[in-house]
Amino acid sequence: MADKAKFIEDIYKGYTFKGSSITLGGAMLDKEAQTNSLIKIPLKMMNRHGLIAGATGSGKTKTLQILAEQLSANSVPVLLMDIKGDLSGIAAASAGHPKIDERHEKIGIPFEAGTSPVEFLTLSDEKGARLRATVTEFGPVLFSKILDLTDTQSGIVAVAFKYCDDNSLPLLDLKDFRKVLQWMTGEGKDEVQGEYGRMSTSSTGAIIRKIVELEQQGADIFFGERSFDVDDLTRLDENGKGMVSILRLTDIQDKPKLFSTFMLQMLAEVYASFPEEGDLEQPKLVIFIDEAHLVFQNASKALLEQIEAIVKLIRSKGVGLFFVTQNPTDIPDDVLGQLGMKIQHALRAFTAKDRKAIKLSAQNYPDSDYYDVEELLTELGIGEALVTVLNEKGIPTPLAHTLLRAPQSRMDVLTDKEIDAIIRKSVIINKYNEEIDRESAYEVLNEKIELSQQKEHQAELQKQQEKAKKVTSRSRRSEKSIIEKVTSSSAGKTIIREVTRGLLGALGIRTTRRRSKNSWF
Repeated sequence: MADKAKFIEDIYKGYTFKGSSITLGGAMLDKEAQTNSLIKIPLKMMNRHGLIAGATGSGKTKTLQILAEQLSANSVPVLLMDIKGDLSGIAAASAGHPKIDERHEKIGIPFEAGTSPVEFLTLSDEKGARLRATVTEFGPVLFSKILDLTDTQSGIVAVAFKYCDDNSLPLLDLKDFRKVLQWMTGEGKDEVQGEYGRMSTSSTGAIIRKIVELEQQGADIFFGERSFDVDDLTRLDENGKGMVSILRLTDIQDKPKLFSTFMLQMLAEVYASFPEEGDLEQPKLVIFIDEAHLVFQNASKALLEQIEAIVKLIRSKGVGLFFVTQNPTDIPDDVLGQLGMKIQHALRAFTAKDRKAIKLSAQNYPDSDYYDVEELLTELGIGEALVTVLNEKGIPTPLAHTLLRAPQSRMDVLTDKEIDAIIRKSVIINKYNEEIDRESAYEVLNEKIELSQQKEHQAELQKQQEKAKKVTSRSRRSEKSIIEKVTSSSAGKTIIREVTRGLLGALGIRTTRRRSKNSWF
């Protein structure tokens, strides 16, 4: 048996903060809840990023829900990636339950049902305000990394962006970019290559195939206007609560390319547009990325490097990132090393590979005098987790086996009618769901191609007309030449003379006859 008094003292010292904090749950020792030994997280450290990990059914999603609603209550806006479709309940109050009351009694805090203000967003045909971004906003570097291009292909992309900038051609969607590539190696080849150098048609063909692959995952819906303004993620409601923006992704689980494309663009846009903030008393925005393995599993090395760079730098913008996944090993080491808060739910050891993964996972947590971490990882109950966060000085807190509080909101999805009611109240949905298709590179280059084709057609017609004139002129000259040859020859002269005599003779006979007839009267 561990020293209970010392444990409670260590927990109290480790999780008592001077500034604002949120309560996650209560500490446990020897699998028993230690009432009033509260596990808290300082708001000041919520931009130091975090990890929520655990096997399916261990309670990760509910932990995410708890954190989101507590942040919202403290005027911190939240963005949730809802891939499984089970986070909408945060907009409705919990109906309560005797087991919830029992849990909170063990923790030492009363249970209060509550709601959070919600805005639904979508990348596809789900209900909500549509998220879009233009190709121009990605820029050549990020766009090349998303497509996983070679250096040569990336150079062509850079030239395409430069050509469009120099010629005021808006790059809004994927068809714009595809048309530019076709123009650069087609009708506009001489113009482009004279200014920017020669480009291989095989390389541009490879880029176009990559674009088609992206389109097949639904990216043609994502690229375009109106671009989403990330400042709309940082709104507060009329009561001062942080807006919980729920991005509904249930229909793109099998489209990791689209998901990672969106995530990278969103993070890059937030980093580029938010001002440097330094150390704030609480973050401006916290983003929870559920099923985070989808971001990393198919990402190229270049894309991973870009994500790692943003994770390291975005903290200074007052933004916190939380990755939610089954196992810490799903997250690249360089990213995992940046996550100051870790909430580890139960892991399952069904195979030798699982046991090895558990051993590696245990090494991600501080040493503890009170727990055998490797053993405890497989014994955690639903709604229990191992927790370590950063205190206000940035020092990791003691590892705590935690009985998590229950969400104040509904632990279930909203009905379609409830979702429709929230969408009707949205102040941004009309702004982003308006269809905009202004003139861009696609239309401008199509006009150029049509004009070029018309000129070519007119030139061809003129060429044919000139050819016809030459043929007619040549035919006339040929006929004249034949006549001249015939008339100049002795045989020709004889023939003409005889024909003339015949004609004159016939005329003479008619004259005689006419005269003879007249003489009868």
